[in-house]
Formats: sequence, structure tokens, C-alpha cells
Amino acid sequence: METPVSRSALYGKLAGPLFRSLESATAFCKLRSNPWVELTHWLHQLTQQPDNDILHVLRHYQLPLSDVEKALLRQLDMLPAGASAISDFSHHIDLSVEKAWMLASVRYGDNKIRSGWLLLALLTTPELRRVLSSICAPLATLPVDELTEILPSLIETSPEAQERPYDGSGLASAIPGESNQAIPNGGQDGKSALAKYCQDMTAQARDGKIDPVTGREHEIRTMTDILLRRRQNNPLLTGEAGVGKTAVVEGFALAIAQGEVPPALREVRLLALDVGALLAGASMKGEFESRLKGLLEEAGRSPQPVILFVDEVHTLVGAGGASGTGDAANLLKPALARGTLRTIGATTWSEYKRHIEKDPALTRRFQVLQIAEPEEIPAMEMVRGLVDTLEKHHNVLILDEAVRAAVQLSHRYIPARQLPDKAISLLDTAAARVALTLHTPPASVQFLRQQLKAAEMERSLLQKQEKMGIQSDERRDALTARIFSLNNELTASESRWQRELELVHTLQELRVAESDADDKTTLQQAETALREWQGDAPVVFPEVSAAVVAAIVADWTGIPAGRMVKDEASQVLELPARLAQRVTGQDGALAQIGERIQTARAGLGDPRKPVGVFMLAGPSGVGKTETALALAEAIYGGEQNLITINMSEFQEAHTVSTLKGAPPGYVGYGEGGVLTEAVRRHPWSVVLLDEIEKAHHDVHELFYQVFDKGGMEDGEGTHVDFKNTTLLLTTNVGSDLISQMCEDPALMPDATGLKEALMPELRKHFPAAFLGRVTVIPYLPLDETSRGVIARLHLDRLVARMGEQHGVTLTYSEELVAHIVACCPMHETGARLLIGYIEQHILPQLSRYWLQAMTEKAANCVTRKRC
Repeated sequence: METPVSRSALYGKLAGPLFRSLESATAFCKLRSNPWVELTHWLHQLTQQPDNDILHVLRHYQLPLSDVEKALLRQLDMLPAGASAISDFSHHIDLSVEKAWMLASVRYGDNKIRSGWLLLALLTTPELRRVLSSICAPLATLPVDELTEILPSLIETSPEAQERPYDGSGLASAIPGESNQAIPNGGQDGKSALAKYCQDMTAQARDGKIDPVTGREHEIRTMTDILLRRRQNNPLLTGEAGVGKTAVVEGFALAIAQGEVPPALREVRLLALDVGALLAGASMKGEFESRLKGLLEEAGRSPQPVILFVDEVHTLVGAGGASGTGDAANLLKPALARGTLRTIGATTWSEYKRHIEKDPALTRRFQVLQIAEPEEIPAMEMVRGLVDTLEKHHNVLILDEAVRAAVQLSHRYIPARQLPDKAISLLDTAAARVALTLHTPPASVQFLRQQLKAAEMERSLLQKQEKMGIQSDERRDALTARIFSLNNELTASESRWQRELELVHTLQELRVAESDADDKTTLQQAETALREWQGDAPVVFPEVSAAVVAAIVADWTGIPAGRMVKDEASQVLELPARLAQRVTGQDGALAQIGERIQTARAGLGDPRKPVGVFMLAGPSGVGKTETALALAEAIYGGEQNLITINMSEFQEAHTVSTLKGAPPGYVGYGEGGVLTEAVRRHPWSVVLLDEIEKAHHDVHELFYQVFDKGGMEDGEGTHVDFKNTTLLLTTNVGSDLISQMCEDPALMPDATGLKEALMPELRKHFPAAFLGRVTVIPYLPLDETSRGVIARLHLDRLVARMGEQHGVTLTYSEELVAHIVACCPMHETGARLLIGYIEQHILPQLSRYWLQAMTEKAANCVTRKRC
């Protein structure tokens, strides 16, 4: 009986270049969407190599390589295409490799298959010669008998002579597969499947390559209980990305390495399966399943018990029927059910529901262990466990206040990510920044250097032009003055930086030297000197402090750092006055907004709700929208953190999906909603819902959960956090009533009376449940004094704009302000009438005057405009 030949052993006898060309042929076949890897693909790739046996033969018989390539390309174009996956190697490839090995080992005594032996096998085997004639006639014309005799001498100098078999074997056996299997257990380089596709986490733990894990003792103990079961001993860790699922497994590996587990688990090897490596290159149908089966069998035969850890386990068992992965779950089920292969899986809850929960037979073989996001206090303990590791890596000192700030600020300002991952990332980045400041110039110095270099390049260009007779004296003189100024500024900045760097190094040396000394006077003096020198703008940091962490959060979120750590209390206390600088005539309304935000910032408000929900009711043009802009600038870091939604666009019930995103099965699903996506990207912002009374009642009801619970789910079921937002709703409902009640200042009611009078009008448009969730703030019509302040504000902006754009100084008189106010009495459009008057009567005349002055080349002018 003929002994069957192992394909892995046979293909392992291919010389290195020949094996690599076969791999290239497989990729080439997949690129062309051909269903089978044919001899045509392989020969084509062999002709693309710089030097091999076949090229030596072609040169000897003076057969043009171009003729061979053209014939192969014609045959390639005739192959069927459109396949989504490669089925396998064709029968002719298997046959040619087997015949080539027989020639190499029996006739020529070689221990490897070279391309020369392959070519001779194609010519001497009748079936293969017919195939060769059809795919490449020039090769089929080679003289077989002559080539059989002279081939060894022709290819003696070929680079393939120095190559070894791909399996590394040096045995010249005449029987294919007599030596060790060429690709044992699915590996192609002599490694076992476990060694090739897994990493030994217990070995890494013993070598100190795994960071310490704290705060997850309960989860590790629960996972140990599951692993000690006789059957269904496979824990599946679920939780949002970043909560620490992998850290729990790493903690278990550390417990094994330290002997802190029951005796039944002390000798096990915890191996992390690299799913990417298992899938890589598995283009042939069934190749992935073959690898996985070999890995599972080897794990079951291992003399030392093995526990597999599969991170992102859904990629292994839930590939959705993709090529080569359809049977992965079925291969896992028997081993998991018998308990012979203990497996720890990890995936997010959404991926678990999408890929694993749909298969009940697979679900019951796992025991779900949910890993929840820790609260702030436990998260701080987890982060503290990594402080020593981060200090050693970055060679910096990390203060405990930085740990607290990393957890608190990330929890408050980065709601899209989970603790402790976001706090660790924040602290790691802060440590990297501190290390960077100790070894590189600060950003201010680098910026000045770049500005100076750019100015010198421009001056050099002007000097080159002057040599050619092109004069630009004014620009050259301005550049010379700028370069002189930049040089002075750069010298001062570099001196300050060097002095600060010296003080920091001195402080660090004293901390090391004085760490165990009783007298700390010198250390305190050094700290005081550094603090006084740095002031409020340090460029070199001696340690990772809360201020550095806050600066990182500022870079990530756009919120000024000082307003979160040092100056936040004073900023909030001064909020009404700061808002009044932009919004005039609404002191009572601004005071109510300021009081609510002060309560929230003091931590006395409901942490589950937004910072504040205000309905600003009043006539048009009295400062409602300007309040939102001013609030965004004063508290939220700038007007770019204002999210404005015109609610007049949501007058139909179905427009709810536009705000929160379309549900599954509807057009637009997955694209997100206008409101939810904006808040997800800018969770620290002011949300302005303009003209809320024009929205449909279903839209009003959508906001109940936002006002009450500080969040909502979008169309995809993802939670969107509104806890760091301030919501302002504007409405013109009751504006006529407010105007009538404020006509006589002597009879005008206070804010409470005005609100009570306004409520009946509001109830006609909004349900009581909606009004009960918001703070109604009436906005008053603008009096003459307020309109004068607004006129001055806009004229001052015009003066500043003229100075910035043209270097011209403008002045205006109080007569102009009084004239503008007189021409713009209180109107239903409010301050918009006043602004329109400036744009229609002041700016056109001023523009004509300035353009005329430019034609006359007037340098500067002082303008007093009277109407």
C-alpha cells in the first residue's frame, strides 16, 4: 500500500525562494479573484524573481524571458475570476511538487526542491507537460533529454544552491515526509502552534513584564471560582472598553506567578491567544479552522495544564461567516463543554450580544463575569498601583494630587471613555509631558525660533530682489525691526527657560539628598525660589502635579486648565459680572443663571442632572442668544463650545430621529443625531435650543430624560452624557405681555411677579411636565441706557477692527451714541435694530472715507463721525 504524503511535509522541502514564490502566487491569485492557485500563478511569480534556476535555463537556451511572461499573462487573463475566496492549490501544483521532490531526492540526491527540479518535473511528467504546453508554449519546447543531463551543471551557480529547505531539514531523504514534519502542528517555521500563536502571560508575570493590578481582587477571585469548576469552567469577561477586563486577567497571571491561587491552578500556563496571527494569511478555505484545531489539540495534549485567554473573543467566534472562519465556534464548543480546555474570553457587552449571545449553545458554555466601571475612589487605588511603574518609565516624580486629579478630571470631562483607562492614559501623558520639559525647549521658545527663522528667510529673499533692482524698503525695514524684536524676545525666553531648568534640577537633587534628612529648610527655599520664578506660567515642571494633569485635559477637551483647577472658584463667583460685560439690561436674569452654576460648581447640585436648564423668555433682540455666547466664553472656554440647534426645523414628530439618530432599519441609521453627536464630541459645552416653542411636542418630550437624568440614548443605543452641559432654551412666548408690563418702570413687577404672570402663556405652548423641569427666566425689554451700552460695545468693536486691519485709530463722541439710540427706539427686534442702523448708516460712510484715503495714500487719520 502506498503511504500517503503529508502536504505540510512535502511543501516544507521547497527551497526558500520557491516557497516564497508560492506564497506570492497565493496572494496574486487572491488579488485577481481567481478561485484556485494554478501553475500559471506560480510560474508567473517565479519569472518575477531576480535570479533562480529557471532564469539560468532560459539564458542557456537563449529563450527570451519576455516571451515566457507574455504567454503566462495571456493565460492569466483566461482564468475564471470573481471568487471571494481561494479554494485551494490546484491538483497540478500538488502533483508538480511531488514529482519535483522525487526527481530532486532520487535522481539528483538533493535535500530540497529547487525551481530547476520543478521545471524538469513539468517537462518529464506527461500530464504536467500537457498543462505546460497550454499555459506557456515557450517552456514546453525545451529539449527534455538534454536538459535532464545538463541541468545540474546549468544551475550550479544559481543562488538557490545555497538555500536550505523551508522546513530547515538537512536530511536528503528519498521518501517525502521521512524527516520531521515540515510544518509541525500547523507551524511553518518549526514552532508549535501554542508557541506561534500564543504569549505566555505567566512567564511574563514571573519576568516582571506585567504591570501590578490593584482593586480587582473580587473579580479575580470570582474568575478563579469559575475556573475551578469541573465543567463549563470558562469565564467570559464583559464590560465597556477601558474598564479593565485585560487587567483582571493580568492580575490573575500575577497571582499564578506569585502562588496566590489554589493548588489546582498553581502549575497552569495562562496563554494569551493572538487572534490576528491565527487569522493572518489564512486565505485558503479551511486553513484557519486547521490552525485552530491544531492549536486546541496541542493545548489538550500539553503535559502542563493550559488556560487560553482570548481577548476580543468575538473576532474568533463571531466573524459572521467570513472566509475561513465559519466553523470556529463549532470547533470551540466541544472542548469548552468537556472542560478539557479552559478558556477566558473578553469582549464588550455590545459585541457579546451581537456575536455570542445569538448562539445559545456557545453562550451556555461560558459564565459571564461583568466588569463594571469603578467609582472614583476605587479608580484612584487602581491608578496608585501604577505610579511606581510610571515613575520608573518616565523618570519623574508623580504627586498624589496628580492621581486624584487624573481620576476626577477624566471622570468629569471625558465621559466618552471609561475609568480607570482614561485616568491612566491621562496620568501617563502628563508624566511624558513633564519628562519632555526636562529635556527639550518649551513650546514658546520653539515658536519664537520658528518665527525668527521665517522672518530671516523673508529678509533674505527681499535682499536678493534688491540686488536685481526690485526695491521694497518699507517691508525690509519692518522685517529688520521685527527680527531685532524677535531676537530680544527669544534671548529673554531662553534665559528664563535655562534659569527655570537650573532651579528644577537643583530642586530634584535636593529632594533626593534631603529625602531622609530632618532639616528641610534648604528644600523649602528651593521650592519657594522655583515657585516665585515660575509665577503663573511654568515651562519646566519638577513633578507631575494636578496642574499638569489639568493642562493635558485642556489640550484634549479645549477647556482652559486654570479654570478647572486654580481659578475655577473665582471665575464662577465673578460669572454674573462677566456675563454683564456682554449682556446689558438683564442683571436679574444673569444673577439667576450665575447662582445656579455656582451651586453646581460647589458640588451641591444634583450630580445626575445637567449643570443648569434655563428657559429664557422675552422679546426678540434683548440678549437671550448673546447670553449663551457669553456663558460659553466665560465658563466653557470659548464660543466654539456652544452647540446651537434651531428648533424651528423640528416642527414634525418624525424629526425626533434627526436629533438623536435614526433607529435600526431606517435610513440614516449609524450616522448619529444632530444633538447627540454634537454633545458626544463636545461634552463640556453650552447647548442652545433656539425658539423651542416651535418644536413638536414629541421633541419636547425627548428632553425629559435629559433634564431629569442628564443623559439620553441615541438611535444606536449609545448613552450620551449631558451632565457637563448647560442647556439654554429661548422662546418668544409671552414677549408682548412682558413688553406691556414693563412699559411703565414705576409699575414694573419684580422677577418673581413677572414669572408668575408669564406662566399661563407658557402653559399654552408647553406641558406642565416640561415647564417643571426648567428654570424660567424672563428677559426684559431694553431701556435707553442699555441701548446706549450696546451701541458703545459695537462701536468699540468697530474701532478695534479698524486698528487691527488697517492700523488706523478711530474715535467717536457721545453725541454719536446718543444719536444712534435716538434713531433706534425700543422695537420688536430689540438690539438688532440698533446693530442694523450702525451697519447701514455708519459703516458705508466710513468705508468710503477710508477707501478715498487709501487712494490718496494717507497714512493715519482721526475720524469723528456725527450724524
